[in-house]
Amino acid sequence: MERDGSRQKTFTRRVALIGGGKLTLAAVLMGRMYYLQVLESDQYQMLAEENRISMRLLAPPRGLVMDRFGTELASNRQNYRVVLIAEQTNGVAETLDRLARVIPINPHQRRRVLREVKRKRPFVPVKVAENLTWEQFARINVLLPDLPGVQPDVGEGRHYPMGMETAHIVGYVSSVSEADLTGDPLLELPGFRIGKNGVERVYDESLRGKAGNSRVEVNAYGREIRELARQDGQPGDDVVLTIDAGLQEAISRRLADESAAAVVMDIHRGEILAMVSAPSYDPNAFNLGMSTKAWRALVQHPRKPLINKAIAGQYPPGSTFKMIVALAALETGVAGASHRVFCNGVIELGNTKFHCWRHRYGGHGWLDMKQAIAQSCDIYFYDIARRIGVDRIADMARRFGLGTALGVELLGERDGLVPSKDWKLAVTGVPWQMGETLITGIGQAYLLTTPLQLAVMTARLANGGIAVTPKLSRHKGPTQPGDGSNGADRVAQAEAADPQGGDSGARSIGIPTAHLKIITDAMTEVVNGARGTARKYKLDNELQLQMAGKTGTAQVRRISKAERKAGGKLAKETPWKERDHALFTAFAPVGTPRYATAVVVEHGGSGTYAAKLTKDIMTEVLRRDPLARSALGQNTRAGDGKRET
Repeated sequence: MERDGSRQKTFTRRVALIGGGKLTLAAVLMGRMYYLQVLESDQYQMLAEENRISMRLLAPPRGLVMDRFGTELASNRQNYRVVLIAEQTNGVAETLDRLARVIPINPHQRRRVLREVKRKRPFVPVKVAENLTWEQFARINVLLPDLPGVQPDVGEGRHYPMGMETAHIVGYVSSVSEADLTGDPLLELPGFRIGKNGVERVYDESLRGKAGNSRVEVNAYGREIRELARQDGQPGDDVVLTIDAGLQEAISRRLADESAAAVVMDIHRGEILAMVSAPSYDPNAFNLGMSTKAWRALVQHPRKPLINKAIAGQYPPGSTFKMIVALAALETGVAGASHRVFCNGVIELGNTKFHCWRHRYGGHGWLDMKQAIAQSCDIYFYDIARRIGVDRIADMARRFGLGTALGVELLGERDGLVPSKDWKLAVTGVPWQMGETLITGIGQAYLLTTPLQLAVMTARLANGGIAVTPKLSRHKGPTQPGDGSNGADRVAQAEAADPQGGDSGARSIGIPTAHLKIITDAMTEVVNGARGTARKYKLDNELQLQMAGKTGTAQVRRISKAERKAGGKLAKETPWKERDHALFTAFAPVGTPRYATAVVVEHGGSGTYAAKLTKDIMTEVLRRDPLARSALGQNTRAGDGKRET
């Protein structure tokens, strides 16, 4: 009996211990469930939602680039494309074979698609082709039953309506490279493009806009089931340029067969009305995708179509520099307007002879400063350059914008070069020579300028010595996108924000008005005088306006004695790259100037050839007179004589 009672007690204790353990375990489990389901319910609900709902970025519409009158230079248009979903096909290769009978698919595209299909999940769309024509897009839609896994899609792509004519200004967009990644999630979107050159690159962040988002429900594998909510992004800001698209088009046509650059600008505000570099390239090709062969052809082209010669081409200014030398002489008192020099065609310095371009005809005879500029006498400027010295010439040149980048809103602008004694000693270790001063006096030696700098120099000569700087854009920051306004309205908003063109406070460069009048009168004589070097290219009588200017011929190599004996004229068989550059700078109208222009023709042979082109350009400028037209007015496309809103 005692043994049975002991067993009963032992059993009772064990049951109690086991029951207590179970109760403790149940309590722990209940507590944990209470903690998870009550106290932490919000957090776990959020995690569940995050697994079920996926947030996806939506690329915003890119801002427009417009000319001063609202003409679109960079716009967005529908991009017809086709994608492929691997899991819906009977075989990716077979589907691509069928699709290739409908639209062109080259081997490179095929390899790319097969590579992406292997890398991505089978339900993720893979781009096959884009920028399809409407006919191609429609054909795919009709044949969809025979193309399993193929889906037509409509997106948005960049388009440049004027193509080659504004390529060096507007630039282009292209795919994002590894080097472009900055942490902005927009840059990681498939197919997203950013500005790579021109205004597209300079104002890329403003044009890009802000991303939208889409909330979509997905299953456990990440496959999209439905869209729950959508918030469109904020479109990019529009950028309004100072360019007149019609004038740009007309000048581009005139220079189409040249390797040249031309700049037209407002002499008071500095607004660039046209900037042409020829030959050019089609920016749409970069957006559509350029083949290696096409890219190599552009890079290896002897006339460098990818370079904006207006800001990156560096050329000796030749005789267009003589106005600077004359002003330095006037300022230092070395020579006045009545200073006369006898030109017999040659002068000697030591054992070296320096010739005038007219040496074969015995020179120009006696000339004062006005006629020396009008007839472009080299001997006159050898004489006064020797008297002035290179450092004083260099100081005057820099005041007119030469020798340093002017800060125009484009990448790749070059400084040019204005030499001095200290510069040469620092760079070469050799002292400056007097002969180099003489050559500098006619715009040669080490001197280098860009066409934009020459246009600015001319503007400062014509505007009374005001340090106007070039301006290409009226962009001031965010606009009000999506307000339904048209291009002209948005241009008017830009004008209202910047009524003076941004240069109303430009300082004087300290040149007496009397000195400037001597120079501008001489430039008037160049074109309209009886013996001016550009007298054949004065403006036609029906305009009843005059143009003033200066020819320049810049040697690219030393002329041999045989060539000099023949008059310094290069034979027709002379290689193109060995011919002289042709330059002409001008302003108009004489008396009330508003426009300045500079034209440089690479290896054009003679400054008079550049004067011939400038006559046509300035005629078009004065005919259109863009500064007299409001942004709310109409835009005249070159050659059609009609007004377009």
